[in-house]
Amino acid sequence: MNKDESIRFATKYLEDLLSFFGINVAIYSTVDDEVIQLSVPSTSLNSLLIGRNADNLRALQHIVSMALVTHEAEITRVNVDVAGYKQHRADRIAEKAEGWIAKVRSTGESMTLDLNAADRRVVHKVASDYSDISTHSEGEGRERKLVIEKV
Repeated sequence: MNKDESIRFATKYLEDLLSFFGINVAIYSTVDDEVIQLSVPSTSLNSLLIGRNADNLRALQHIVSMALVTHEAEITRVNVDVAGYKQHRADRIAEKAEGWIAKVRSTGESMTLDLNAADRRVVHKVASDYSDISTHSEGEGRERKLVIEKV
């Protein structure tokens, strides 16, 4: 399955999966850095689709991604967002990151944070704007932590 077919397949697969729950919406899809971005518009069931700590959102991503792998798609990485939830969360984390970085800059003490992979990526990106700040991740799996330190 080539790139375009992969995008169409992922979009249709998610639409069909959501329709099983009675959510009949058109999914907007794009590709960014070899990741299929699937955007679900706002519905009355946003909280169900997102789930606690975005667990349902991650589960939807995993299901669609595994379907792509099974069908030997060219692109298998998927990002599902519901009603802009992930973008809003990234914006909030970016604001917090500015505060964490300011604290590390003023105290000189490193800071270790327990964040999921997506949130760690946001902090790494924000920190890349500062020449006197370094970030890296330590640990494995669910025990992985982000470290912010002054250079």
